[in-house]
Amino acid sequence: MDLKQLKAFATLAEFGSFSRAGAVLSIAQPVLSRQIKALEQELGIELFYRNGRGIVLTEAGKLLHGYAGGVLDTVTRATSEVMALRSSPRGTIAIGMPPSVGTILTVPLVQSFRAEFPLISMRVVEGFSGHLLEWLITGKIDVAVLYNAPRVSNLSAEPLLQEEISLLGPVNDPAGLPDGPVQASRLAQLPMIIPSRPHGLRLVVDAILSDAAIEPNIVLEVDAMPSTLSLVERGLGYTLLSYGPARHLIEAGRMKSWSIVDPVLTRQLILATSSQRPTTAATRALAKMVRSQVRDLVQQGRWLSPGDRKTKPSTRKDEPPHTARGKAVIP
Repeated sequence: MDLKQLKAFATLAEFGSFSRAGAVLSIAQPVLSRQIKALEQELGIELFYRNGRGIVLTEAGKLLHGYAGGVLDTVTRATSEVMALRSSPRGTIAIGMPPSVGTILTVPLVQSFRAEFPLISMRVVEGFSGHLLEWLITGKIDVAVLYNAPRVSNLSAEPLLQEEISLLGPVNDPAGLPDGPVQASRLAQLPMIIPSRPHGLRLVVDAILSDAAIEPNIVLEVDAMPSTLSLVERGLGYTLLSYGPARHLIEAGRMKSWSIVDPVLTRQLILATSSQRPTTAATRALAKMVRSQVRDLVQQGRWLSPGDRKTKPSTRKDEPPHTARGKAVIP
């Protein structure tokens, strides 16, 4: 017995006429007759009495009719609820991001996501990019926003943003740096406060500076970004960080920022999911919201430095990502 036969049976029982039931079902009477006959043959019993005035249910037909309505109602509700997930997904979702990203992205992302998808329970965790990658692969989180993700077979990653790493220092600038860009070689003389390995920022900085044969003068290693910014603001040294997490301090006149050249220091922000687990509606909704929020934050000037706030969205799906310095990459 299939649902098509059951629906044909219930409709015929309701209208008591092959012609009217066929019209309601939008099928020809001979087709409807064959469906009912096939159902009776499968059950091995007649479901209708046929006479000159029409058809009536047999005892077996009455029994089946009592079940048919409930079955069809259940199928209709199930179909409606499943289809509703396309516009109103539900479930539980976990996203992880580094603290430097969380200071910019967490509040607007959670506000927008909860407003648009109230049926999804959301969890946000922060950690180093290496930890986020491990949590993503082991299934502890569903989506990760991280820096410079490695190319691994069980990871699906797409670029979100190529951001410039700036030099940050106290307002009184005891080193007397110029107002314009600062040569990366100056990092060998400045008292630097930066994270320890294996912090993602430290790995990026070490790799770029090593290629340029520059050894930064690290006087203090601090893995907590708020503490690092507080130390720099109080004049205990300089640090390296992208513009977004320090924007409020720079715009308030509590900290100064310089671009670094020869070489320029950049890192790529990645949106990642595990390719080993099925992508749910909740995961797709969150990934889409992350892209949207990053784009909005860049356009609002809350992520990139004032000189690098223009975005360049990809116009074609097969177009290679735009990875110019300080530009947003929104696939």
